[in-house]
Amino acid sequence: MKIIYKITYPNGKIYVGQDITNSINYFGSASSDLIALDFTEEDRESFTITRDILWKSENATKSEVNKKEIEFILGYQSNNLQIGYNKRPIYSSKKSL
Repeated sequence: MKIIYKITYPNGKIYVGQDITNSINYFGSASSDLIALDFTEEDRESFTITRDILWKSENATKSEVNKKEIEFILGYQSNNLQIGYNKRPIYSSKKSL
């Protein structure tokens, strides 16, 4: 099962990613350094994150999964540093017509 998921951190920021194995123990590959900037040592003592599956497919190709991931990143604007931790695609506040 291939999935697109959304991780939500205690500060409300999100990360959207893909997992082509649907591992229950996989919570993305967001930059630990980037996330650490938002949390104090005290904050790091105990916190909860959630993982929501946004989309899943048994037979999507890798290309289709990649396209779907970008669609969700752009839709949730998780590449906007005010909202999330995705570094790509590069965020642009300009809307296309």
